[in-house]
Amino acid sequence: MRGRRIYTLLGLFLLIAFVYLTYFSPTQSPPALKIPIPWLQPKLSFVGRNSTRFVDLSTGDPIYLNGWNSYWLLSAGSHSAVSEMLSRGRAMGMGVCRTWAFSDGGPAPLQISPGRFDEAMFQELDFVIYEARRQGVRLILSLVNNLNAFGGKAQYVLWAKKKGENVTNSMDSFFSHPTIKRYYKNYLKTIVTRKNSYSGIRYYDEPAIFAWELMNEPRCVSNSSAPLIKSWIAEMASFIKTLDQNHLVTVGLEGFYSPKTTHRLGVNPGDWAASLCSDFILNSAVENIDFASVHAYPDSWIPHANLEEKVRYLSTWIESHINDSEHILEKPVLFSEVGSRSISEQNGTNEGDILLKIVYDKIYESAKKQGAGSGALIWQLTVKQMQRFRDDFSLVAQSHPSTYELIKHQSCRLQLLFRNETAGSKVDQWCHD
Repeated sequence: MRGRRIYTLLGLFLLIAFVYLTYFSPTQSPPALKIPIPWLQPKLSFVGRNSTRFVDLSTGDPIYLNGWNSYWLLSAGSHSAVSEMLSRGRAMGMGVCRTWAFSDGGPAPLQISPGRFDEAMFQELDFVIYEARRQGVRLILSLVNNLNAFGGKAQYVLWAKKKGENVTNSMDSFFSHPTIKRYYKNYLKTIVTRKNSYSGIRYYDEPAIFAWELMNEPRCVSNSSAPLIKSWIAEMASFIKTLDQNHLVTVGLEGFYSPKTTHRLGVNPGDWAASLCSDFILNSAVENIDFASVHAYPDSWIPHANLEEKVRYLSTWIESHINDSEHILEKPVLFSEVGSRSISEQNGTNEGDILLKIVYDKIYESAKKQGAGSGALIWQLTVKQMQRFRDDFSLVAQSHPSTYELIKHQSCRLQLLFRNETAGSKVDQWCHD
């Protein structure tokens, strides 16, 4: 009798936990209690691709994205700030957030040294993924930085040097040195196979992860290293696929064309862009890369241009990459960083909104034709208590009403294109709030 009562109470507790985690208002503070039971987590489907389109793997429906970057979620040090950012993004109808899944060496590292991890920091990443699923947001997780911020490839090279390896002073050795590649593969395996301490789900089984990104903005010092970076992309993408058959993989490119793609050199923002040894077509064409990625920063790439020149450049930049993805790569393309200085107003006109609207309109036109232009992610959104992570392109969307409405409008019209009876009520809420 006593045993039966225990099982009854346990069943009641699990039922309450299920209802709480599934229906708890995302605008309130997140639940503090860890219940790492996979079947208690909210339902969410994986995303795949069918030729040039993203698709919901449970229904086969096409998916066109409106989303954002908040690179700082892992390092926020505040669960409430993470929850608020994910909630605010979702309230604007956005379904994908791109963020860092790395912090190599330095202060508050996730990876202290090759193969050594800070479990407390790993649990912060666990929470980000867990909370994203609770909010109905999918994540693109970037796995290392080309830049030095949060360690980056320079930290891997430094680790190898400290170990006594014969590594050149060039950062390009990141892409070729066997020891450094082994460090990175070990990191990939640790991340991809981790069991989330909040949900009990292995990362490779987590549908709240939209995709793995190999590197944020890979570049080389010399164009002579271009074959190395292509080979590195192929090797690492293949390695991830041996660990995880559920998720998409992308490179993290800025979208520049190299001298090997001579017919597209005029699309680059300047001659300098062809000297970074990355090539949009050659690198995105690698077999295990599921979709192409492009960045767009007209304010910093062509800083002396006027608004009309920026508009003309950006239109060509977007159209070129959509066309190449449609007809050459035959893969979706995601504009995974779109940055502009929203505060640069002249004669009452917000230049940032004008540039963002160009990208949004190009994506919408592609979506209407179910083409390769599959979405855009604004760089970057923050919340007020996370201003230490801001940069020249950051904004708190609610403090910029015109940008806020532009984001919501894009979310609404993309989802209305493919609305169905089950999703209709949510779409209506985002469109009319």
